Amino acid sequence: DEELRYKFDNENGELWAKATLLRGLLAWYDHTKDPKVLNAVERAVDNVMVNWPAGASQPFYSVNQYVGGLSHGLVFTDVLEQLYYLKGSQKYLDYTLFLYKDFSQHTLNEDAQYKKLMEQSLMMVGHGVHTYEHLRTVAAAYYASGNPKLKTALDNFQDKILMETTASGGPVGDEWILGKKADATSRGYEYCSLHELLHSYVSLYAKTGSKEYGDKVEHLFFNAAQGARHPEASCIAYLKSDNSYEMTGGLNGNNSDATQTRYKYSPVHQDAAVCCVPNAGRIAPYYVQYMWLKEGNDLVASLLGPSEVSTTLNGKKVSVTETTEYPYRNTVTFSIASETDFKLKVRKPVWASKIKSGDKYQEENGFLVFSIKKGTKTIKLDFVPEVKLQKDVNGETYFTYGGLVLAHPIKADEAKTKFFPLPGYADLKYTPQQKVVYQYAGEKVKQKGNKLIFETKLCNPATGKKETVTLQPMGETILRQVTFKDR
Repeated sequence: DEELRYKFDNENGELWAKATLLRGLLAWYDHTKDPKVLNAVERAVDNVMVNWPAGASQPFYSVNQYVGGLSHGLVFTDVLEQLYYLKGSQKYLDYTLFLYKDFSQHTLNEDAQYKKLMEQSLMMVGHGVHTYEHLRTVAAAYYASGNPKLKTALDNFQDKILMETTASGGPVGDEWILGKKADATSRGYEYCSLHELLHSYVSLYAKTGSKEYGDKVEHLFFNAAQGARHPEASCIAYLKSDNSYEMTGGLNGNNSDATQTRYKYSPVHQDAAVCCVPNAGRIAPYYVQYMWLKEGNDLVASLLGPSEVSTTLNGKKVSVTETTEYPYRNTVTFSIASETDFKLKVRKPVWASKIKSGDKYQEENGFLVFSIKKGTKTIKLDFVPEVKLQKDVNGETYFTYGGLVLAHPIKADEAKTKFFPLPGYADLKYTPQQKVVYQYAGEKVKQKGNKLIFETKLCNPATGKKETVTLQPMGETILRQVTFKDR
């Protein structure tokens, strides 16, 4: 409709719809290399730039500061960055800067606006998924401009996100952040937020080469993301908390708001919004996409996991097969066939204080660097895990084993509350058979044999006595306790 296109003063999905469609087309182009697909994306982006010219339009103006689709549209910069990567045209970076500048100058309830980011003490309040996806745009704006003030804004943004991050790596917002920091029990996170923050971190990883982003990605993916996915059934939690004592619609049994239905497991979540389920399908492909990176003529195993990569270095063919059960087992084997000499860089996980390998390597900036000669080669690494005691942002204790956050599983009764035409699919709710919120008692954690099952003694506050409890990876749990206050 020509009367509506590009003519808004309120909520709209113009840029958001385009960003979603064009990212899909760019992925299809990456797979097929069909020039017609890339040309279609370029034409669509040019149409935006003509109708909303840089410096002479206001794509993010709204008379209402509480918007959804409008501010989601800032991720149109994902498309612009990818086109710059493919075509090398400066106009795409220039338009990225224009969009962020326009976004920042209007009155919107959004955390990523420049002036808000420059206030270090200002807590974030907005819709969580908006906030965490907008990290990519702030990073894109800084790297497009090199402006040191934008670097400060980017650093402040990441510091603020850390205050909203739970023990599992989950960024809170259920669905709003509301100026309150992360809490394992009273704050939940949305599955969309998990995906968007992971996407933002892998984007920063590729830009910076800094291993800290790889550690953040793995921590979020293997713990918060798997812990919000049902370990057996085909469904996810729209909202989930680290300490999950009940999943019946409201947060940990608070069902005072009849419209809050998101704290449950569903293959659809149609009664809330059908956004988290599709994003749960995106998060693993984004992890896989960034498992291997290049740095000049070096090959980087950036995110660990079973994989194969075939590429060229120095114009010669190189293939690597990575065999591992990481992070559930921590032996990683690289089988290499190469037509040229090169360096293989393997990101050292932040938790790995002890490493075993029969091959020589050097450690540089958190990467293990192996010099690979032309021909075939096998490298075997053992990252030796141990149980470690950690503290969350509130000083509560939790335990990790290698890359896995451990949790005390809580036995629960299951109720199937809605069935779908496809057999085996249902909405699931869970109530605890017995609820005990344990306290940390200063006892050691011991592994039971070679399985990922652990035992420790925690204090039952109702009796004041220590009890032996089981811990296991939180990704294998439904109801659970992850963090423990001191007794």
